[in-house]
Amino acid sequence: MSRYTLGVDTSNYATSLAVFDTAGEVVCAKKRFLPVKAGQLGLRQSDALFHHTAALPEMLQELAQEFDLTKIDAVGVSQKPRPVEGSYMPCFLAGVSAATAFAAARDIPLIYTTHQQGHAAAALYAAKGEALFSQKVLLFHISGGTTDLLLCDQVRIITTLGTSTDLYAGQAVDRVGVRLGFGFPAGAEVSRLAAQCTEEIRPKSSVKGLQCSLSGLENQCNALLAAGKAPEYVCKYCLLCVADTVVRMTKAAQKEYPGLPVVCAGGVMSSDIIRTWVQQRLPQVYFVPGQYSSDNAIGVSILAAREAGLWLM
Repeated sequence: MSRYTLGVDTSNYATSLAVFDTAGEVVCAKKRFLPVKAGQLGLRQSDALFHHTAALPEMLQELAQEFDLTKIDAVGVSQKPRPVEGSYMPCFLAGVSAATAFAAARDIPLIYTTHQQGHAAAALYAAKGEALFSQKVLLFHISGGTTDLLLCDQVRIITTLGTSTDLYAGQAVDRVGVRLGFGFPAGAEVSRLAAQCTEEIRPKSSVKGLQCSLSGLENQCNALLAAGKAPEYVCKYCLLCVADTVVRMTKAAQKEYPGLPVVCAGGVMSSDIIRTWVQQRLPQVYFVPGQYSSDNAIGVSILAAREAGLWLM
């Protein structure tokens, strides 16, 4: 028998809702990007919190037009960025408030999880259904706020194996895009422009073992633009440097953790250019569709089903 769960995620980029059917289907998913003024690289937390608070009632009404919300059996919500002590961002309070009210009004279980675990669950589910939830997986989570290589154990225990020592990949991509006049977040436009470049490029990534440095990437892209390189070339160079970083860090991790599946998640990893480069060198790596890779509440709804005892019992 189908049971249904609602997921809520309010990150620093988007307001997201999703409904999961325990029979094995994402019934519907809604996402609204936070408005960022032209030329800016994000929002202050107070502004993000305001926009989430304003968007959630409207989005719940939209969701109710597609699905009978009285059928919801449990609610999941991201309450912080990562499952570690001290992890905190005020923007997640909007989601917690809405989810708490919904669960209390319906007298149904409320499941707390994190933004990172939601990304992980969505990616694992999109890659291979329920199969990867019962084992350890190497997971790349690359977005505007993370460039993390993670050891993910059933999405309950997540250990950081490697990360960037300075700039995150999504920050580098966004800064290049905003400099070229794109809105924030700029990843989709950077990928679109990069796809127009047919020139062969040899990226220069900075990786040492399981750690990487990406601050030099921004400087390299600025230097290429100053030297007169076409925006298409610079966008492709930027994305290929991220892709090469993923390849080198993955190979290093596979030496220490041989045989584990590798899954890529996060908004940056939805780029076709990155996926093609990585899979040409590491064909066994799982990439997932954009709606499961960028910010979403799908993974949160899936984890709500599991932790409420409605799925994978």
